[in-house]
Amino acid sequence: MNAIIQNKQGLKVLVAGTVLQFFLGIIYIWSVFKAPVSEFYGWEPEKVRLTASFMLSFFCMGILVGGKMQMIIGVKMTTLIGGLMVSAGMLATALIPAGLSEPQASIFLIFLFYGIIGGFGVGAAYNAIISTAQKWFPKNRGFATGVSVGAFGFSTVIFAPLVEMLNKTFQLNITFLILSGVFASITLLVFGFIKIPQNDRQSTATSVYKEKQYTLSEMIRTSRFYYLTLSIMFGTSVFFVINPDLKDLALNRGAASFATLLIMLMGISNALGRLCLPLLSDKIGREQTGFLILSSTALGAFGLCFAEGILLIAIITIIAFCYGGIAGLYPVLTSDNFGVKNVGSNYGAVMIGFMISALVFPFTLNLIEGQFFRFIVLGTLATIGVTFIVILKIANAKKQKKEVDSMPH
Repeated sequence: MNAIIQNKQGLKVLVAGTVLQFFLGIIYIWSVFKAPVSEFYGWEPEKVRLTASFMLSFFCMGILVGGKMQMIIGVKMTTLIGGLMVSAGMLATALIPAGLSEPQASIFLIFLFYGIIGGFGVGAAYNAIISTAQKWFPKNRGFATGVSVGAFGFSTVIFAPLVEMLNKTFQLNITFLILSGVFASITLLVFGFIKIPQNDRQSTATSVYKEKQYTLSEMIRTSRFYYLTLSIMFGTSVFFVINPDLKDLALNRGAASFATLLIMLMGISNALGRLCLPLLSDKIGREQTGFLILSSTALGAFGLCFAEGILLIAIITIIAFCYGGIAGLYPVLTSDNFGVKNVGSNYGAVMIGFMISALVFPFTLNLIEGQFFRFIVLGTLATIGVTFIVILKIANAKKQKKEVDSMPH
C-alpha cells in the first residue's frame, strides 16, 4: 500500500483515467434509451434492439484496434480520439431528424452513430486507460485495473437514473446533445494526464520488463493465448444470455416485485466485482481467482434451473459480480502471461473471445426451448471455461519449471 501511495504521478494518471472510465461506462445503458428512441422516431422497440449488439461488438473492435493505435500514436492521442468519437456519436445521433420518409435509413443511422462510432470510441479509450494504469503500477496491476474498470461498471448505477431524468425533462435529441457536450468536455479535460511512464526508474517496472514481453504476433503463436481467450469466451456466456431477459426471468420466477431492484443490484454487483476480484488476484493469484470466478458462474447457471424468489436474486447478483470480475481480471491475466509492454494490443486480441461470446451465444441458446435445458447448457459452457483456466495454470506451471530447470546450478 505504501508503494501505491508514494507513486504520486501514477495516482494522478489513475484518477484521470478512472474519471473518464466512469463516463465511458454509458455503453451498458442502451436499455434506458431503447423506449425513448422508439417513441421519438415512432419505431417498434424491437427494431432498435440491435443497437446494443453493434455497440458491444465495436467496443471489442475498439479494444483490438485501439491496442495497435497506442503503439503508433500513443495512449494520450488514442484516449483523445476514443473519447471524442463517443461525443461525436452522441452528437450525430442527436441530429437524426424524426419522421424520415425512409424509417429504415434512420434506424441504420442509430446503429452507425451510437452503436458503431460510439462503441468503437469507448473500446479504444477503455483499453488505453487500462494498459496505462498497469504500466504505472506494475507490482499492483490488480489494484490499478480494478479501480479503472470498477468505475466503468459503476457508471451504469449513476447514469441510468440520470438519463431517465433527462429524458423526462427534455426531448430525446436534447438529451443526446447534453451527453455529447459532457463527454467532449471531460475528454478534453483529462486526456492530457493519460501517459505512460517515461523510463523504468519512473515506472519502477524494471523487474517486470526483465520477463519476456510478447508482441501480438508472438502471443497468438502460443497455446496459452488460446486457453485464455477460450476461457473468457465460455465464461461470459451466462451473463450475455440472461442479461437481456433479466426482467422477464424475475417476473416468471416469483420475484416480480424485485424486478427493478434486481437490475440495480446487478449493476452494483458488476461494479464491485470489477473492483474487488482483481484486488483479490493480487493476493491469491490470477488463475486461482479466475477458477473461483468461472466456477461460481457455472454453479450459478446450474442453480438457475430451479431458483425462485430470493434465491434467484442471490444467484443473479453473484453471476453479475463474477462477470464484473472477468472484466477486471482478464487485462491483468493477459499482462501476467504476455508482459506489460504490449498489453494494449495483446488484451485486444484476447477480447475476441468476449466478442464471439456476446454475438454467438445469445442467438444460439435462444433457439433452445425451455429455460431448464438452456441453463444446463450455460452451466456446461461455463464449466468448459473453468477447464481452460485450469489448463492455463498447468501450462504456466510447466513453463516455470522448465525455466527453473534450464537455469545454471
